[in-house]
Amino acid sequence: MRILFINNDGGGFADFIDVEENTNVEKLFRQKMSAENASDYLIRVNRQPVPRDYILKENDRVTITPVKIEGAAR
Repeated sequence: MRILFINNDGGGFADFIDVEENTNVEKLFRQKMSAENASDYLIRVNRQPVPRDYILKENDRVTITPVKIEGAAR
């Protein structure tokens, strides 16, 4: 199935990708951001925060945004 994947980490990018049926948010994060810690990111589907076990559906829009931008002042 096809979803829109938006990665707001660093330079960021957006692209349509194909994922397997019954893929959940946690599995997608591990596939696309394997070197990163999920707790450092806010993951939204269709602009809404979702739990890690949310099952993706056709045409979902997944956004992964870092919680803290490196180098940002407090």
